[in-house]
Amino acid sequence: MHYSKLGKQFIAGEWRDGKSGKALADINPYNDEVITDFQIASVADIDDAYQAAYKAKLEWDKVNPYLKRDILENAVKYIEANEEEISSIIVQELGGTRLKAAFEIGLVKNMIKEAATFPLRMEGKILPSTEDGKENRLYRIPAGVVGVISPFNFPFFLSMKSVAPALGAGNGVVLKPHEDSPITGGTLIGKIFEEAGIPKGLLNVVVTDINEIGDAFVEHPIPRIISFTGSTKVGSYIGQLAVKNFKKPLLELGGNSAFIVLEDADIDYAVQAATFSRFTHQGQICMSANRILVHKNIYQDFVDKFSAKVSTLTAGDPSEPGIIIGPVINDRQADTLQKLIARGIEQGAVPLVHGKITGRLVEPTVLANVTPDMEVAQEELFGPVVCIIPFETEEEAINIANDTRFGLSGAIHTSNLERGVEMAKKVHTGMIHVNDVTINDEPIVAFGGEKQSGLGRLNGEWSLDEFTTLKWISVNYGQRTFPY
Repeated sequence: MHYSKLGKQFIAGEWRDGKSGKALADINPYNDEVITDFQIASVADIDDAYQAAYKAKLEWDKVNPYLKRDILENAVKYIEANEEEISSIIVQELGGTRLKAAFEIGLVKNMIKEAATFPLRMEGKILPSTEDGKENRLYRIPAGVVGVISPFNFPFFLSMKSVAPALGAGNGVVLKPHEDSPITGGTLIGKIFEEAGIPKGLLNVVVTDINEIGDAFVEHPIPRIISFTGSTKVGSYIGQLAVKNFKKPLLELGGNSAFIVLEDADIDYAVQAATFSRFTHQGQICMSANRILVHKNIYQDFVDKFSAKVSTLTAGDPSEPGIIIGPVINDRQADTLQKLIARGIEQGAVPLVHGKITGRLVEPTVLANVTPDMEVAQEELFGPVVCIIPFETEEEAINIANDTRFGLSGAIHTSNLERGVEMAKKVHTGMIHVNDVTINDEPIVAFGGEKQSGLGRLNGEWSLDEFTTLKWISVNYGQRTFPY
């Protein structure tokens, strides 16, 4: 697998340059080296991709479900055979560490394995009728063609999270990866499924930018579903655009997860879990713990141990062993973090750990004595920066946790598990974990957010529901009597 070979559009089963004539340099965020160059896709390429997916889907309909399963399982075999090269591109293109790469590849393999069961789970129902001599049949059928827009942070997994289930449920797919992760989130996935043996055109990958295509990817008449993972601001626009054009939006958006440490928690364990929850992949995960809420009775003990732990996290070249913190994905992310840290300190936050920012390399920062109304507590901190907020009562902790427009993930640490569960029920999130980290994603468990963290649920049976529709066909074995 040579990266330059993946620097093309993958449309109708062919690797070709985009028709726009404009170039996109895919760069390593740590050292600015150019990995490869793309000629980006035009609106005409978007149309070609959707037309190809529509035609190939009709061919996919005719493929035996057991063969579909085998093809999807072939994708896993290809990943396993090329795992070292895939790990390398995650490090180079995303600034991810080797640890992050292994974590992401494991998630991808499990997701495809679950999607491989979908062709054998397209079950229908026969239901009774109010009319004599009649039966009602419900057929589960593919939605048609799915448009997938993926982000830059975990692009291999977050693209695959929609692509594999959509294919397994019988759909055609057009994937548009983020311009900062066009290989890992896009053409690599095209290559994997090409090698796995899907029909030509069933999966298409278009690498482009919004300045070139505008709203064409969402507004195109062919796709029935638009699956978007990214920021809440962009997701809100895409969701409205999809509904306006009578398409179903699936939205996995931002988060502002609270990591709550009660007075009876195991402090040393909570420190480890909080560190992982915040600093994995530089904090560039929607489920990352943005706010750590600590009971006042253990606040100082926790803060001291947490700051000491964070101070040991090494930042630098993600390809080197032992490095935990690599670069954030682009200059815009680094600039935003720098401004948020500065405003937090201006508003009274105390930097217990104050990391340097050198280009895109943002060293860890821990802000203590944060109040819930501060900007750093209200905004999603998409980087290695975290707030610590003290609380006095369980009710106060719940109120602080819920004082956000987001509702994606969370964690509660306590020695009383049922107390943790009862408290978790009161936190307005789609997911929350007792004595665990905020970052969790399992292939058969419903995944999704509340409030401005998204719409819909993915994984397992929920993905099968989202990427299919039910068709009612009734059969009258006799003749009805009509009133006129």
